Amino acid sequence: MVRAVATCQTWVSLALLLVPLVACSPGENAVAKAVPGQKAFRYSLDSAPTSLDPVRASTLYANQIVVNLYDTLYAYKYLQRPYELKPLLAEAMPDISADGLVYTIRLKQGVHFIDDIAFPDGRGREVIADDFVYSLQRHFDPATRPGGTWLWQGRIEGLDDWKKTGSDYAQPVSGLRALDRYTVQIKLTKPYPQLVDTLAQGFSGIVPHEAVEHYGREFSVNPVGSGPFHLVSYDTTKAVLLPNPAFRQEPVDLVFEGYNSDTQGQYGIDIIEGRSPPFLDRLEIAFIKEGSARWSSFTKDNEIQYAGLPNEQVNRVLASTVPVILKPEYAERYHMRSALEAGFVFSAFNMDFPEFGYNENPVREQRNHALRCAIIKGFDWRSRNDSWYSNLGVIFPGVIPPAVPEYDTTLSAASVSYDPEGARTLLAANNWNAENLPVLVYGTTPGPTSRLFYEQFRAWMKRIGYPPENIQLKTYATFGDIAKAWRNSELPLISKGWGLDYPDAENTLQLFYGPNGSPGSNDGNYNNPEYDDMFRQASVMQPSPERTALYRHMNRLIINDCAAITGLSRRGIALWHKNVIALPDRNFVGGRFLKYVDIVQPES
Repeated sequence: MVRAVATCQTWVSLALLLVPLVACSPGENAVAKAVPGQKAFRYSLDSAPTSLDPVRASTLYANQIVVNLYDTLYAYKYLQRPYELKPLLAEAMPDISADGLVYTIRLKQGVHFIDDIAFPDGRGREVIADDFVYSLQRHFDPATRPGGTWLWQGRIEGLDDWKKTGSDYAQPVSGLRALDRYTVQIKLTKPYPQLVDTLAQGFSGIVPHEAVEHYGREFSVNPVGSGPFHLVSYDTTKAVLLPNPAFRQEPVDLVFEGYNSDTQGQYGIDIIEGRSPPFLDRLEIAFIKEGSARWSSFTKDNEIQYAGLPNEQVNRVLASTVPVILKPEYAERYHMRSALEAGFVFSAFNMDFPEFGYNENPVREQRNHALRCAIIKGFDWRSRNDSWYSNLGVIFPGVIPPAVPEYDTTLSAASVSYDPEGARTLLAANNWNAENLPVLVYGTTPGPTSRLFYEQFRAWMKRIGYPPENIQLKTYATFGDIAKAWRNSELPLISKGWGLDYPDAENTLQLFYGPNGSPGSNDGNYNNPEYDDMFRQASVMQPSPERTALYRHMNRLIINDCAAITGLSRRGIALWHKNVIALPDRNFVGGRFLKYVDIVQPES
C-alpha cells in the first residue's frame, strides 16, 4: 500500500524504496541492548515511516509496524494461500444482513491497551466498541491528516456528513455505532463486499482517545495499542519493540492458520503449534535504505537476520532464476522465499495538467492523448526489468496485476511494448516536435538510484525526439514531501508502486476512480464518466464473472486513454537466518508475521 496508499497500501513508491524518512524519537528512556539468551529478531525495512498513527499508516513501512502495535478487528491467516480472513479482535466473522448493508461485530472481552501515562491511573483500560467507532471516525477528521479515508468514503451511512458538519466526536454517526460495550454496528449506504478486508488494514487499528488527547501531534511517535508488541525506541535508523506483557493468550492452531507441510515444512514453523505468541523477547527493526548495505549487514551473521536479495547479488547467490534456487553454500545458511508482489510499479499522468491531460481546447486534448501514448511507447519496460529487477519481474498491460483473480491474460501487450519508432511517428502525426513539446517535471527523492531512474527515463524520451532539457528533475527531501506534492497535484507524472490492500482488483481500479482525485488515491486525476459509472456498478457486486468483465473493461479504458505507463510486478526474494522460525510476507499478511517469529537458541 502506498497511500497511496496503498494501501495498505497500501506497495511503495519508487522514491520510497530509495531514501529513509524523517522520524522522531518518542523520548523514552534509553533501551538496553539485547542480552545473551534473549530471543531477539533483528528485522529490516527499506525505509522508516514518518508516523505510527494508524490513520496515517499509508506505506508498507508504517503498516508493518502499526499492525504489531495495534489490534484490528480482522487479519489474514498467517499461512493460508490464497489469503483468507480471520477474526482478530472480533469474536467471529461479522453477522451481515440479507441486503448486505448492516454488519454487526462482537468484540472479544478482556483485551486491554498497554499501560501508559495517558490513562488516569497509568494502567491500560479495556478495549471496547466505542474505541473502534472513535478510531474509524478519526479518518474523517481533517485534523488527523488521515491517509485511509478513501477506504470508507461514501460507504458508511452518515460518516461523510459527520465530517462536513465539523467532525465533532460528541455527535453520533448513524451508520457507525457501539450497540453495547462489546458490539459494533456498521450500516452501509450500499453493499461493500470488501468491507471486512478494510477492517484488517493497519488503517483500522484501534486507538484510545486518552492517548490521542494526551500526546496530541506526538501521538504519531507514542503509540498506545493492544497489539502483541509495544514500542520502546524509535528513530530514523531503528525501532525497538518488546512483547506486550498483557497480550492475550491465544495458542496457535496451524491447521486453522493454513499450514501446508509440503510447501512450508522446511521453515520449521511446526514448533509454534499450540503456543501463544509473541515468542520473541525483543524485536529490532532496522531501517536501511540501500540494498547493498542491508546485504552486508545480513551476511555478517551478527546483525540483521532478514533481508531481500539485492539485484547486484542475484548471480552470486542464485543457482537458478527460473525457478529461483539458492546456490548450495547459501542454502546451507539461509531460508529463502520467492514470491511475486501483490502489487505493481507504474507511472500515472496527472490529467489535471493541461499540457498533458485534459484541456479546454478539444484539439489540444486530442494531441495530448497522442503525446501520452507516445511516451508510453517510448518507455522500455524490458530494460527497466533487466536493469533494476534482475529480469524477474512480470510485465503486464493495465492496472490489474497478476496477483489477483481478475487478471486478464488475453490483453494485447502493445501498451507495454517498446516502440520508439512508433512513438516518433505518432508525435509527428499530431504536430509534436522538439520546439513545442512541453516541459515534463520528473519528481523524485535523493539518492543515486533515484537519479539513475530519472536518467534512464530521460534517455528513452530523447530517443523519441523529446529534448532532454524538457525532462526536468525535481528532487524532494523525503518521501513525505513528494507524497504531499502528489496529493496537492503539483507534478505532471506520478511514479510509484502500489501494494494491494486486499486481494481484489477493485483496490487498483480505485486509483483511477474520478471521485478519488487529489488529495485522494487517484492522484493522476483520471476522470472518465464511463469508467466511473462502471466502477460504481462493480463496487457493490460480489465476485462473479459479470464483475470480472466490468473490471477488465475498465482496465481497457485506462489503456486506451493512455492514462498511465504500466506496469510491472516485482518478484521479491527474501532470505532469513536458519535459526529464525518464520514465513516472512510483505503482502496482505504484512508485518503481522512478526507476531509468530521464534528463534531457535543454540545448544549450550
